[in-house]
Amino acid sequence: MAGENMLQRALRRFTSSNAELESEELQRNVREEGAMPIGECEDRQRVQLTGTVSTVTINPRAGHPALEVELRDGSGAVTLVWLGRRQIPGIDCGRTLKVSGRISCHEGRRLIYNPRYELMQTPTAS
Repeated sequence: MAGENMLQRALRRFTSSNAELESEELQRNVREEGAMPIGECEDRQRVQLTGTVSTVTINPRAGHPALEVELRDGSGAVTLVWLGRRQIPGIDCGRTLKVSGRISCHEGRRLIYNPRYELMQTPTAS
């Protein structure tokens, strides 16, 4: 949005939906962290992603717990799966994470199993 004057920014904020504004903010955070946008990730690629946790669920896999976390960055979503875990302290809805691992695409979903993660300070609304 470089080169936008204050009037253009104010007008865009007035005419955009909350979802569009939130998506733009998330994508700005991705760029600032130097992470790859989720929407650009390809199968079997090693990635570093930054986004906000939108859902946290426990789904059993082969009789063992699996913590599934949906991470969104405004360009797309990825499901993070930690096998054998029921929870990870600090990973809650609304939390910002930086994760890295090998992404896989399965049945139209992007997945990363047992990613490395870093809890980030959640940005405040501007």
